[in-house]
Amino acid sequence: MMAPGIIFFLVLHYYPIWEAKIAFEQLRIIPPNIWVGLKHFQTLLASPIFYQVLLNTLIISGMKLIFVFPVPIMVALMLNEVRGGSLRKFIQSAIYLPHFLSWVVIAGIFIAALSPSDGAVNQITGFFGMAPVSYMTDSGSIRWVLVFSEIWRSAGWDSLLYLAAIIAIDQQLYDAAEMDGANRWQKILHVTIPGITPTIATIFILNAGMFLSADLNQVINFQNDVVRSQIDIVDTYVYRIGLQTGEYSLATAAGLFKAVMGMILILMAHLVSKRLTGKGVW
Repeated sequence: MMAPGIIFFLVLHYYPIWEAKIAFEQLRIIPPNIWVGLKHFQTLLASPIFYQVLLNTLIISGMKLIFVFPVPIMVALMLNEVRGGSLRKFIQSAIYLPHFLSWVVIAGIFIAALSPSDGAVNQITGFFGMAPVSYMTDSGSIRWVLVFSEIWRSAGWDSLLYLAAIIAIDQQLYDAAEMDGANRWQKILHVTIPGITPTIATIFILNAGMFLSADLNQVINFQNDVVRSQIDIVDTYVYRIGLQTGEYSLATAAGLFKAVMGMILILMAHLVSKRLTGKGVW
């Protein structure tokens, strides 16, 4: 029963670690490859394009960390306060559904909704006398489109982890708080939030490790020639130079750079979380 999962991780996660050595080699049609050391990393760090995509990645990931990460926590807290069973099930089904849609479908929905001519958003703002905005081709708006589409897609599903953590909180703590005269807001503040703090800390640390990812599938589907310079991230750069131009060694070097930085960020987030909350990954 474990074999399919083991094979999956061996083929798609562990074997690529060994093949990452091509970041230090010059590929040849007929092996063996030529060892070139840090040549590809030097080429990467000397490229102004790489610094631009790195900056875009940091900005987009930072916006998501600030504006997307807290939303599932708030959704879980609000769902926990919904007492009606039927209403709660309906809300959960409605907010979980976007998670099962591909980014192709979600991009199509947002492109239609944000259309400057007949999109729902511009029709609503036009009712209040505001001029239409082409959000999908506006360099000042496209990053916010990524943030809001990420919230719409993932907030409901990600709240499951926090709901599970809330359910695991000892009910006697709520009873004791009620006997002390705490209202619902005080119970949330002094019982629920401290109870899910370890879960919040763990997920934050794991998200820190993915800080330089910024979601390749999302960006590719929202990207166009007008706003490419604003949302061109490390993953799209690796995809472009690797699969489109065939510079596999340089693409692997960029991917390895991102992976090493992700590991460093995980360790830093773990140490900060340990110092501030006393909770970490280990």
